[in-house]
Amino acid sequence: MLFAHDTECGLVATAGLVNTAGPGREGLPDVAALDEFIAAHSWTGRHEHTDGELREVHALRPRLRRIWYADTDEVVATVNGLLRESRALPQLIRHDDEPYHVHAVPRDAPLATRMAVEAAMALADLVRMGELSRLRICDHPDCDNVLVDLSRNRCRRFCDAGCGNRAAVSAYRARKAASHP
Repeated sequence: MLFAHDTECGLVATAGLVNTAGPGREGLPDVAALDEFIAAHSWTGRHEHTDGELREVHALRPRLRRIWYADTDEVVATVNGLLRESRALPQLIRHDDEPYHVHAVPRDAPLATRMAVEAAMALADLVRMGELSRLRICDHPDCDNVLVDLSRNRCRRFCDAGCGNRAAVSAYRARKAASHP
C-alpha cells in the first residue's frame, strides 16, 4: 500500500464518481444507481435516497473532474475550497470493523458533502506527498475516464472500463495483420 487505506479508498471512489459522468453517458441516472455506487465503494453514514441528494452528487462531479486537468495550485485551491465549504474538522474515527481513519465531517452530514470532503482529504495527501502525477486520464483514444495510478512503478495507463483489454486486442490484431500480408 502506497498511501493510507482511507486515502486510497478516497482516491478510488473519487475517480469512480468522476467516471459516472461524461459525454453521452450518465452512470448515476437514478437513486438506485447511486445506491449501487455507494455500496460498491463502501460509503457509510447518512444516505437519504432522494432525487435531491442525487442532484447534489451530480453537481459535485464536474468540480472533481477538473482536478485531473489542474496544476498543483489549482488542485490546492479546490481542495481548500471543498474543506472550507464543508466546515471540515478532521478527526480519527473507528467504525464498522475498520481501523482508525480520518473523517472530517460527521457521518450524518449530507452524502455529497461527505464525498467532497473524502475526495479533498485524499487529494490533500497526494499534494503533500508530491504525488499528483498519479492522477491520470485513460490512455485509450476513445476514452476520457480518469484514473488513479496506485501501482508502485507508476505504470497504469488505462481506466477500469475495459480500455486496457480493448488496447491489447487492438495491438494483437494489428500484429496479426502485419504478419499476414
